[in-house]
Amino acid sequence: MSLYDEGHTVAGWTGTAIGAVGSTALGLGVCGWTPGFGLGIAVSALALLVTWGLHLAGWGKPPGPRPRDQWSLRVLDRSARGGHPDCLGCRLAGRGRTPTPLPAVPGPAVPGPAVPEPATSPESASATGTATATATATATVSAGDPST
Repeated sequence: MSLYDEGHTVAGWTGTAIGAVGSTALGLGVCGWTPGFGLGIAVSALALLVTWGLHLAGWGKPPGPRPRDQWSLRVLDRSARGGHPDCLGCRLAGRGRTPTPLPAVPGPAVPGPAVPEPATSPESASATGTATATATATATVSAGDPST
């Protein structure tokens, strides 16, 4: 017996058997048997769906090696209901998706008084206000006077 879990499962063997029948029918369709082409495609799609259903029912296996006591074909995979990590079949079925936690709101690193904002001088505030008022008045006069 091999020292590596080769993934021989009920889902794998069933899908392989149904897929072989579909491939045979498809091959016969290519060789000239008219219903073989459509039948082969339908049976191959059925193989995909049966394998996926058996995997989701627990007769498949998660990606990667399993513990040695779970290598038997008679062992049902109990982790299938929650979804396997990095498993496309489980993700397509909506399993294994855990909501991502919201990031924590960062607080102050050291408790203490808050840092005051920089104060503006009264001269710079009045100069800015005067410049804004002058620009607004000029724009208003220019818009009202068609000669300028």
